[in-house]
Amino acid sequence: MASTMFRLRRIGAIITISGATLAATATAASAQSYGEGSALEAARRRVADLDAVVPRRSVQEAALAGTSRINPLDVLVIGGGATGCGVALDAATRGLRVGLVEREDFSSGTSSRSTKLIHGGVRYLEKAVFNLDYGQLKLVFHALKERKQVIQNAPHLCNALPCMNPCFSWFEVVYYWSGLKLYDLVAGPRMLHLSRYYSVEQSAQLFPTLATKGKDRSLKGTVVYYDGQMNDSRLNVGLACTAALVGAAVLNHAEVIELIKDEVDEKVVGARIRDTISGNVFETYAKVVVNAAGPFCDSVRKMANKDAQPMIAASSGVHIVLPDYYSPEGMGLIVPKTKDGRVVFMLPWLGRTIAGTTDSSTEITMLPEPHEDEIQFILDAICDYLNVQVRRSDVLSAWSGIRPLATDPKAKNTESISRDHVVSEDYPGLITITGGKWTTYRSMAEDAVDAAIKAGKLKPTNGCVTDELRIVGAYGWELASFTALAQNYIRMKQTKGKVIPGPMDTAVSKHLSHAYGSLAEHVAAIAQNENLGKRLAHGHPYLEAEVAYCARNEYCESATDFIARRSRLAFLDTDAARRALPRIIQILATEHKWDNSRQKLELQKALEFLETFKSSKNAQFRDGKHNGK
Repeated sequence: MASTMFRLRRIGAIITISGATLAATATAASAQSYGEGSALEAARRRVADLDAVVPRRSVQEAALAGTSRINPLDVLVIGGGATGCGVALDAATRGLRVGLVEREDFSSGTSSRSTKLIHGGVRYLEKAVFNLDYGQLKLVFHALKERKQVIQNAPHLCNALPCMNPCFSWFEVVYYWSGLKLYDLVAGPRMLHLSRYYSVEQSAQLFPTLATKGKDRSLKGTVVYYDGQMNDSRLNVGLACTAALVGAAVLNHAEVIELIKDEVDEKVVGARIRDTISGNVFETYAKVVVNAAGPFCDSVRKMANKDAQPMIAASSGVHIVLPDYYSPEGMGLIVPKTKDGRVVFMLPWLGRTIAGTTDSSTEITMLPEPHEDEIQFILDAICDYLNVQVRRSDVLSAWSGIRPLATDPKAKNTESISRDHVVSEDYPGLITITGGKWTTYRSMAEDAVDAAIKAGKLKPTNGCVTDELRIVGAYGWELASFTALAQNYIRMKQTKGKVIPGPMDTAVSKHLSHAYGSLAEHVAAIAQNENLGKRLAHGHPYLEAEVAYCARNEYCESATDFIARRSRLAFLDTDAARRALPRIIQILATEHKWDNSRQKLELQKALEFLETFKSSKNAQFRDGKHNGK
């Protein structure tokens, strides 16, 4: 009882702090002056124009290669993840001359391998309560503000998701209900929906596969709260395309092989870049270089100073994908207590169930692979909370992502490292932004651009406007937009030399609407007018037309780009992605004029990529101790 009272007193203290912070935030907002109206409207018109087309890749490369010491960019961004593309978009909408290069593809690293949640950080709030840590509380305030902003700026790719927290004692009911009500309070006007308690019977109806009894315990009810969910890589690609539309020269498959320094003061003034597709090497000059390379930030820093001390503590996050029957559509499940104290999520995502994540130290590699013990850890964690048999053979895909956590010398493990971000200029002309999380990418980018402006003495035409700027495809989109596709378009499917008309059914229409927003009609028109209306894989809504559209409008330059980032086939169903590859490569070959040798190379690279996704078949083939059961 004393312990309970102690916890409640701490909650009361945090509520007091929360109220004060909310008041301060409101005062600051009301005092802020806005002088960016014309810049914002110009950007909105460009992004909302359904006929606007991103510059071709060759044009973007020419813009980067056309710089010189006397005619440099204002900002060159290294890294095309969420933060890097956010920096490019922010800087371009401030009237700066911007370039961005990415070694692989936009979102090819951490930004495509997330839990797909846009969250404020319930766990950080818990730490704030029990440690009376105001720093953690500020992190939650910040994330909750940005959570609402991300959903508003990309409504076709993001949505609110209820998450169920099971309670197996009445103390847990009170504890989680109080904590999640505090989460609502801290969110304030940015709250998505109110959290609430559900009885055992109500919980079983909402989540039929939830176990109500087992292992000497019985369910006392659940507390459901709301966070956001996203299609992470498509959001990242949308940011890159939006940046391109407002004037940034963005180039994927372009590797920085060397930083260029001024001969006099050793300041970083640009980079030597290799186009990994053509092999061309060129130099790009800039007044400031922003290092947003995620887990590879230290590699870029060491190009400037080989003795640079590491900033990155790499953490491995493993996720698995299971069939849709593991979770109901529209309701997630939180496993709050695993055997080692970590939290595991089980969430509906794009017609399947995603479960994860682990959090453990790891080596930094280009293609991280999940270890079998991490996959089994997730399966064991969810098994205790479900009334269905949890089988390794049901794993449709499993992948690992590397989180670039900012190093804290006092932290004992990655779980205790703060997820807040760090912006530093530890070498003249080179700004590094690292840490943070997907939810806060926009404000991280804002901080990085502010630092670049100061370091390079740049002269933007206006302040940051990205909090009010939606991404491409968001303007004009509504939840019911898919009905226009279903009513106005048909899918012309070419099979064995014959063209057969088919309906633009609800599943395909909804998929196109959510993936492409207001631009979905362009994809539907290709499906209808160019006989590319066939599905790429049985049981999935992806169309052949999407391959052509992405090649023309989204810088899709390889088969792996499509199966992993433009569509999510590799993440949802590794074996379906493998079966779809020949047709995907055939369409890309037509779009990019590939010869036979390039097509064979694309197939080889894509198959090697898929081998790092440990579906049940991959596990049976590669790991002798598993037989798929």
